[in-house]
Parts: sequence; C-alpha cells; structure tokens
Amino acid sequence: MRWLLALFCLSFIAVSQASTVVTLDGKPIEKVLVLKSAHQLQLIADGKPLKTYRISLGKGAKKGPKLIEGDKRTPEGFYWIDWRKTSDKFNLSMHISYPNISDSARARREGVEPGGMIMIHGTPDSEETPEDLFHTLDWTDGCVAMRNVDMREVWSLVPDGTMVEIRP
Repeated sequence: MRWLLALFCLSFIAVSQASTVVTLDGKPIEKVLVLKSAHQLQLIADGKPLKTYRISLGKGAKKGPKLIEGDKRTPEGFYWIDWRKTSDKFNLSMHISYPNISDSARARREGVEPGGMIMIHGTPDSEETPEDLFHTLDWTDGCVAMRNVDMREVWSLVPDGTMVEIRP
C-alpha cells in the first residue's frame, strides 16, 4: 500500500511541475545557443531562435575554446544549466556544466586543470562601474555575460537542465 501512496505522490509532483513550465510565444525553450563570433545568445524552440540577446564573453574569447584554468576563454561544446544563484556582483547567475567529459579528458591528457565555474550571468552595475561600460566589451574570465534586464528574462524562461550549446 505504501508503494501506491508513493506512486501517487510522485505522479502529483510530476504533474504540478509540468504545469509550471514557462514558455516564450507558447513554446518551451529547448536549448540555449551561444554564438561566440556573433556575440549572441539565442533561446531555441522547435529548432528555431525565438529570442536573441547581445552578450559579452571571456577576455580571451578570440583565441578559441577554453583549454586551461585561468585562460579567460569561453568554452565551446555541449553543456547544461545545472544550477543557479543570485549574485551581489553579477545580479543573477546560471551555472553551465563545464567541463564536460571531452573537456575533462583533454585536460587529463595534457596534464592541466580545465577550470570551472562558467556561468551565464548579469553585469556589475554601480556608480563606479555602470552596466553600460561592460555591454560591448569581452570582459569576463570565461563566462557569458549579458545586460541585467536580459538576464532576468533568460532566468525566468530557461529552467535548470536546459541544454547549452556554445559554438565558435
């Protein structure tokens, strides 16, 4: 009888979570696509971009994918949004699951640390460092940064577990 109660509870949880899916134009976001060369983050549904945002990247972004901890490059490959947090410095932050298996294997082969803590996050905004100073520069240590108003929108539309593809 306990298994029946457990099954009922799990079913209720699954149904209640499914009803809270946030959509854009009636479509749930299936993927976040980052196009480094175009400085764009796109929200993808049904294989098509629904919304595009201007982004800033790591200071070393023009040198290729992230190879080693501290190289200030934004990684390239397939990842997921695996957790999120609010940040005093960067407003809202969504963690990307870097390094993936390929990144870790390459780093092991080369005997280096791959790095980590790659986020999609907002921008500092204070009297000393207004948000507009950052918007058109590549200034991060390897993260993907966007205007705070855009980050709030992405935060509300993209659930944890969403795939992130980062292309050159």
